[in-house]
Amino acid sequence: MSEKQLRSQNWLGKKWKDGLNYLAWMRNQGIPTHEFKGKPIIGICNTWSELTPCNGHFRELAVSIKRGILEAGGFPVEFPVMSLGETLMKPTAMLFRNLVSMDVEESIRANPVDGVVLMCGCDKTTPSLVMGACSVNIPTIVVSGGPMLTGKFQGRNIGTSDVWRFADNVRSGIMSEEELNLAESGMCRSNGHCAPMGTASSMACMVESLGLSLPENAAIPAADSNRKVLAQLTGMRIVEMVKEDLKLSDILTRKAFENAIKVNAAIGGSTNFVIHLLAIAGRIGVDLKIDDFDALSATIPLLANLQPSGEYFMEDLYYAGGLPAVMKELIEYLHPDVKTANGLTVKENVMKAKNVNENVITSLEKPFKKNSGIVVLKGNLCIEGAVLKPSAASPHLMKHTGKAVVFENIEDYKARIDSPDLEVDENSVLILKNVGPKGYPGMAEVGNMGLPSKLLAKGISDMVRISDGRMSGTGFGTVVLHVSPEAAAGGNFSVVQNGDVIQLDIHNRILHLDVSDDELDARKKAFKEDESKIKRGYAYLYINHVEQAHLGADFDFLKGGSGSIVTRDSH
Repeated sequence: MSEKQLRSQNWLGKKWKDGLNYLAWMRNQGIPTHEFKGKPIIGICNTWSELTPCNGHFRELAVSIKRGILEAGGFPVEFPVMSLGETLMKPTAMLFRNLVSMDVEESIRANPVDGVVLMCGCDKTTPSLVMGACSVNIPTIVVSGGPMLTGKFQGRNIGTSDVWRFADNVRSGIMSEEELNLAESGMCRSNGHCAPMGTASSMACMVESLGLSLPENAAIPAADSNRKVLAQLTGMRIVEMVKEDLKLSDILTRKAFENAIKVNAAIGGSTNFVIHLLAIAGRIGVDLKIDDFDALSATIPLLANLQPSGEYFMEDLYYAGGLPAVMKELIEYLHPDVKTANGLTVKENVMKAKNVNENVITSLEKPFKKNSGIVVLKGNLCIEGAVLKPSAASPHLMKHTGKAVVFENIEDYKARIDSPDLEVDENSVLILKNVGPKGYPGMAEVGNMGLPSKLLAKGISDMVRISDGRMSGTGFGTVVLHVSPEAAAGGNFSVVQNGDVIQLDIHNRILHLDVSDDELDARKKAFKEDESKIKRGYAYLYINHVEQAHLGADFDFLKGGSGSIVTRDSH
């Protein structure tokens, strides 16, 4: 790409007064004018924050990216955007995903950058950054922060998936508070995001399977020096991508999305993958529907033996061969000719990979589990769909009929779940309403509700649970999520009552409320919209413009993109 074609020259290549202003202010940082002559300017979009522990090492990682950019003849400029820490943010980081995507989009478009490196780590940082970049559509590549080292407790490996087990064990008296404190001290023992195949790991695998990162990006532990090596190589590669004018729209084709869905099935990826991939597709203009996730993953077995569906952790996946080894095993199901960020095809990237631990990465002939992927349920309880992760569900609950035990919101659930007077048994179906996009707001990760204490005491470890919210990628159980339309939108889910009979048939993809249409209509006439809705600020914008889960929960006014052209100068 010639100097005249570089986008940054619309700022830094101007003459007289216009150019003087831009160059003089960059000299304020100690940068001489010649640095901007003919060099691609590469933005490094950094989500470092001390309030986002998963991304706490990003300052150091950015140094490696800069080294690569300089080595390849580019000039790096690092800029911050709002950082989404799943670990600390209330009410839920998902409330702010769309806000950060706007921050990213406008930061890229408004500034003199020819290409961008997205530094992604904690759950929502990846989809929000990719969504925003898609709406600008300049050369873009992703560096993930990497998973933390596997946790240790009493001689065994643990991870954030065990939070749910430990919580239930404490409530049922199996585990003491002292033991819980010991587990806490050994769970997160290095930089990086969650060690299981939770949402952060699923998102890292998503960008690699989409072709938006270099091979092996997904699984290299944050503490492994190879993560820095990959960051430097990524910095080098983005400069070449600018010269080739290889944009996101060249990589993110329909075939790339289909590959990502199949890979997510094979690794037992998070249900959150659905809502984020739908949003990304909406930004880049690929026609993707919720039903595609079921159709494309139905024949894919589970190959990766990773928590929460299996035994091992992301660190083990990397040392077993990483995502390239999984994709090589899966190659007959993938589109091998799809071009990726390094300029090579999927097949060229993965065929040299080796699986060196068949306990972690299994084969198509002997998969870890036959059931994988994301099941999309339909029925009068979820007319637009709901999702379930079969690899994390209990076989005996795959077909189940039970009476509803209804919680109207998260406060109602917390107040009554452990009450000895709660009318519930192991055959009941727990229903949690008003935790969807509009209802919470933000669609919180509360769908895998803890079981009633009196059932835990009886040794019950799983029940059918249904909500219009989400579940942490580290969660597990027979949990139906993303019910659409949500309760706050006045769907049938809003009028489920205690004692209603609910039928779940995962094999036939059915979720049915055994209540007549006439009765449902009568109940909905009496339905009253929550009048305590937020009246101002970002949350007000969110509630009034967020789409339902089956559409990706993006804002209705953010679909597509505005491109990279800025039509007016600032001077």
